[in-house]
Amino acid sequence: MRPTTTPSEGDLRSAAAALGDELRRRGWRLATAESSTAGLIGHAITMIPGASDYYVGGVISYSNLSKHVQLGVPSDLLDRWGAVSSEVASAMADGARDRFGVEIAVAVTGIAGPEAGTPTKPVGRHYVAVARPGHVPVVEQLDLILDREGNRAAAALAALELACREAAQA
Repeated sequence: MRPTTTPSEGDLRSAAAALGDELRRRGWRLATAESSTAGLIGHAITMIPGASDYYVGGVISYSNLSKHVQLGVPSDLLDRWGAVSSEVASAMADGARDRFGVEIAVAVTGIAGPEAGTPTKPVGRHYVAVARPGHVPVVEQLDLILDREGNRAAAALAALELACREAAQA
């Protein structure tokens, strides 16, 4: 279901708190890799007191160069599929998990808008991914229809919720 209103900071805080509770329960640590959300996921996580118990940090990899250098996303993957793809989201999550040495990592890449969309990758298209050691990353495609800030917030919320679901199912 696509949100029709921008998630609030309270929505993000609530999702981050639920994720934090699950991570504490499991004794897991989390890292983030963000492109289109540019740190919004990390911001939501760190709104929760005690987040340092489980959140080790993140990478804002806005450019392809940053995705390659900071997260190890192969250049040929970026060239073949483009930054906004399930393949790159998956590689970003794997890269964050590997580089930070954590039990779970979440990544997001997308086109927040209002420009830069194409017929095959429209404004609002996002991919969120969660990676855990020994598992193929789980990736979800989002087709959001909000404004720039709404798309960013909705993608961040979806990433937090996916990470929480994946942690709970482990």
